[in-house]
Amino acid sequence: MKNLILSAGVFTLLLSSCFFFGCKKDNSTAPNSPGLISVNAKDYLSANNYDKLIIQIQYVNGLQPSAGAVEDLKTFLSQRLNKPGGVEVTYSNINSPGKSVYTINDIRAIESINRGVKHEGRTITAYILFLDGEYSQNTSNLKTLGIAYGSSSMVIFEKTIRDLSGGLGQPSVSSVETTVCEHEFGHVLGLVNNGTGMTTGHQDEPHGKHCNNTNCLMYYTAETSDMLSNLLGNNVPVLDANCINDLKANGGK
Repeated sequence: MKNLILSAGVFTLLLSSCFFFGCKKDNSTAPNSPGLISVNAKDYLSANNYDKLIIQIQYVNGLQPSAGAVEDLKTFLSQRLNKPGGVEVTYSNINSPGKSVYTINDIRAIESINRGVKHEGRTITAYILFLDGEYSQNTSNLKTLGIAYGSSSMVIFEKTIRDLSGGLGQPSVSSVETTVCEHEFGHVLGLVNNGTGMTTGHQDEPHGKHCNNTNCLMYYTAETSDMLSNLLGNNVPVLDANCINDLKANGGK
């Protein structure tokens, strides 16, 4: 996920995961998630148990993610996952739950009621919820844009993304959506040292399950004018060689 810091009217872009001190993937599942079948990073990466991935994108009415960001996510996953059956995306929309601020428990409750995809046969699934409010742990100058909160579940704070992108001097909405979605899915895939082991030590341990390469998609926080200008050019950060090698060693490509 990316955090955006607003200070004295100046917008600084930070690439990180979930929250300031880093994102921890919560391995618990919502009541309606596929809890009876235990899945892990290797199940997503390899074709051993599952050869197809279905992603349910669910969004609050009016906040459907951009088509470009979804296509970018599909491409990102197709390049890294051994899924000969392909990567498929389904869409569903829901009315606003009526909150301006959401806790993790709120998010799990929404998933438990509305998630429609289940791991079944040779098909593994993932759930991405796009919400219309802010994360409960936001501060006045630090905004959370996404969280991988379960073994197959992610939330994107779409309203926050739209509030902080797409304007003059800001990155495009699509480029921010792409970066947040790919970063959070990286945690579901076990990065960094989060279910997918490291072939070479590169974890930024003071900042949790993140890469120590400042240019990597999985770096916890890469500040600044360079990153901002890269996103303005639609140049989304990519995984570095160490992260890619980790995924390959755990069944990916």
